[in-house]
Amino acid sequence: MKHRQITRRRTALAAAGAAAVLAAGVLLPHANAAQPSTPTPKALAPAAAAQLAGDLTSRLGEGTAGSYYDTKTQQLIVNVLSTDTGQKVQEAGAVPRTVRNSLAELHTSAKTLGAQPRIPGTSWSIDPRTDQVVVTADSTVKGAQLDRLTTAVKTLGTTTRLQRSAGRFTPFVAGGDAIFANGARCSLGFNVVKDGQPYFLTAGHCGVAFKSWSDSSGGKEIGSVEAATFPGHDFALVKYTDTSVAHPSSVDLYNGNTQTITQAGDPTVGQVVQRSGSTTQVHDGTVTGLDATVNYQEGSVTGLIQTNVCAEPGDSGGALFSGDTAVGLTSGGSGNCTNGGETFFQPVTAALTAFGAQIG
Repeated sequence: MKHRQITRRRTALAAAGAAAVLAAGVLLPHANAAQPSTPTPKALAPAAAAQLAGDLTSRLGEGTAGSYYDTKTQQLIVNVLSTDTGQKVQEAGAVPRTVRNSLAELHTSAKTLGAQPRIPGTSWSIDPRTDQVVVTADSTVKGAQLDRLTTAVKTLGTTTRLQRSAGRFTPFVAGGDAIFANGARCSLGFNVVKDGQPYFLTAGHCGVAFKSWSDSSGGKEIGSVEAATFPGHDFALVKYTDTSVAHPSSVDLYNGNTQTITQAGDPTVGQVVQRSGSTTQVHDGTVTGLDATVNYQEGSVTGLIQTNVCAEPGDSGGALFSGDTAVGLTSGGSGNCTNGGETFFQPVTAALTAFGAQIG
């Protein structure tokens, strides 16, 4: 099988004090010493920005309130709540941005939304660029449900805002390379290794629906589902049963070339990413939210990556990547590759941890 994805008054007194010191002829030690210059923010590659974001969040904790990658300046923007934290962020090479809402407040708002009765066709994620939880309602949310959602968002104040989507949130169940099962089609995500044996990752809703998968419609089995989770999460682990099938650690670019995948990583909001799937092939876009929750008709899935990369039925399970880094598995969303829309991806790092597997 040719799958490359299986594959943010004192001044006057001070001046007077300084004048008094000079008038008295008192010299202060190092009074003429050069003051330390303000560090210049670094230009960072997306992977380096994601690493720095993780490091700063771990080291500064609640002093930060999320971060995002500015693709124009190639700088990491880190939201902060105090001048002291901002100085530390700047010293580390990122750009501090003072915001109003703490990350803890945003997480609390998201948790409050999650504790209420779920409304199918809704989603929410934290957007560090606006320092808010963005709640999205698709075209199916109307009447009393929309009124209830609008009230819930207003109750949460400035931490949350509501927007509408013209499409409908669905798992893309119908699609790298295509994999087939009983007339259904999904896409293979990434080839992985577990206990020295070859496997591949795909969407959980594909793996829950069908156990046996082929690389052609009606063809012989190449892999069997060993574990799958959906809803809750959206990932599946498929073990190769046909040892003759090649399983390189790469993604099909659908132009005769492939992208080698050497590692898995978590993205940063604002980062440019690419998606490969068997229906619409390769498209790119940006990460718009992290730790997203989407409420499909089939149930809720949490901890997702939200993007504006288009996708369509059959792209499910396909690879979301950034250079040689595996990022996500296509879950679902709304819209299409003609009009655009919102899409959600299961983080690959979460799938690897759950299954005890490695990229390879």
